[in-house]
Amino acid sequence: MKVQRILIALDDDPLAVHAAAVGSDLAQALGAKIAFVYVIEPPSEIGAGTGLPPDQAIEIAREAAHDRIAAVRRDPPDPAHIEFMPAGIAADEIVKAAREWPADIVVIGSHGRGGLQRVVQGSVAEAVMRRAPCPVLVVKAPEADAPANPPA
Repeated sequence: MKVQRILIALDDDPLAVHAAAVGSDLAQALGAKIAFVYVIEPPSEIGAGTGLPPDQAIEIAREAAHDRIAAVRRDPPDPAHIEFMPAGIAADEIVKAAREWPADIVVIGSHGRGGLQRVVQGSVAEAVMRRAPCPVLVVKAPEADAPANPPA
């Protein structure tokens, strides 16, 4: 399998920064292109409580998503990188971007929640793994106490 296109899924969670670094390192090692996908909440939810019309709320959210992507891109930034910033359900839109681009691998962060937390919050990473048209690399949070170079 040759990996030429890596889709990195982002959100506002600090774990997304770590997943983006892993995806960027992988792309650099393989000489692959990168695209970023940042899913904006569904229009019915994004403007709730703000008093803004949904279109205006989505535009503000897209600007924030663009800033978030710019914050995790490596220097020097690739002028040809692609950004997907759809509004909708995260797992659906990530899978859609992976199909449309088309990605060879998707990189996504996951907290590895289990039990009731997972039932209540759901798992975007799991939904993407089940439906993506390509392999999915799920990046866990780095362990603070893990040694930099674990023994072999």
